[in-house]
Amino acid sequence: MLLADCPARLAFDIVSNTWNAVVIWALKDGPRRHTELRERIGGISAKVLTETLRRLEEYGLITRGYELTDLGRTMLVPIEAMGQWAYEHGEQVAVVR
Repeated sequence: MLLADCPARLAFDIVSNTWNAVVIWALKDGPRRHTELRERIGGISAKVLTETLRRLEEYGLITRGYELTDLGRTMLVPIEAMGQWAYEHGEQVAVVR
């Protein structure tokens, strides 16, 4: 059961937000400036990017300089696995929708 205080629920909350995962992935190769992130990601407003960066900093996943922390780097494995799943099964899901 994923109760409110369950650590697994927090992890799901973090990765379920599309922009959280996208920003973490965009930072995998090192720190980026705000404008670099917007260009690299595409389709994200400055306001939403700022909110996402603040949230990730509050979680301890990035630094103020927009760089992944050691904890943030641990998120790359599950994000990559979700991306691989989407690559393998995305068409099936799209057909059902």
